[in-house]
Amino acid sequence: MLDLSICIVNWNVKELLKACLRSIYTNTKDISYEVIIVDNNSSDDSVEMIKTDFPDVKFIENKTNEGFTKANNQAINIAQGRYIMFLNPDTEVIDNSLNKMVRFMESHRDCGALGCKLLNTDGTLQRSCRTFPSLEVMFYSSFFLDQLFPKSTIFGKYFMTWWDFNDTREVDQPMGSALMVRKDILDKVGLFDENIFIWFDEVDLCCRIKKAGLKIYFIPEAQIKHHLSQSFKQWRSIPQIIRGAIIWRKSRNYFFKKHKGILSVFALWALDVLQVAIIIGVLYAITKLILRGL
Repeated sequence: MLDLSICIVNWNVKELLKACLRSIYTNTKDISYEVIIVDNNSSDDSVEMIKTDFPDVKFIENKTNEGFTKANNQAINIAQGRYIMFLNPDTEVIDNSLNKMVRFMESHRDCGALGCKLLNTDGTLQRSCRTFPSLEVMFYSSFFLDQLFPKSTIFGKYFMTWWDFNDTREVDQPMGSALMVRKDILDKVGLFDENIFIWFDEVDLCCRIKKAGLKIYFIPEAQIKHHLSQSFKQWRSIPQIIRGAIIWRKSRNYFFKKHKGILSVFALWALDVLQVAIIIGVLYAITKLILRGL
């Protein structure tokens, strides 16, 4: 059995995917691994690039965009590794980091999932861990209290803005852009929930792993560069941006309904209405001040 299966879902980021794959093959040593790519109907010659430049990868070509969860499940179903690494195509592996993550998992049998330090394109820290969502932290985030008071362990609780990401510790949920999970744990708790098209998918999975009695860790010595949200930057038009906002809220509401009950969804709707009302009120007040000054 292989040590690791690296699962990548691609959609129209050919050059980033090429850089990602090169970084894997250059910087992954001393473990046995396979790379599985699922392409969600890309139109940018990604498929041709994969077949020509990386013929050894396992490749699934979808004829429609199946979303993040279903595509990852397709990869998991053919994976041969003891560990599964979910890796975004807009990432680059640094300094044998996947080996470091595998070795940590092997020495910590209570670890069901593992995150690593993510770096922005310029090498700065990318805050990649969250606490599990609650109505409390959704309130703080909706009104930007975490950004106004980033050092507060209360207002900064959700994005853990008070933490420097320099020590090994238990966390609730690392970002799904670089997340390692035990294959036998997926056999126990189930794969990604395909009711979620994208967003909150890894949150749901991590929540189920924790409920199964396993721990989730973050380690800083393994580092991966993440060119953040490159696939979503293709959604440039107003209708696409609106569609993205709708999908995000649909995923959020589904997660809350699944794990916290239907009443929490009504509370989220009320929070959304309050947020919109406050934003409109602030814009109205600013507009009046500007008009008075003319």
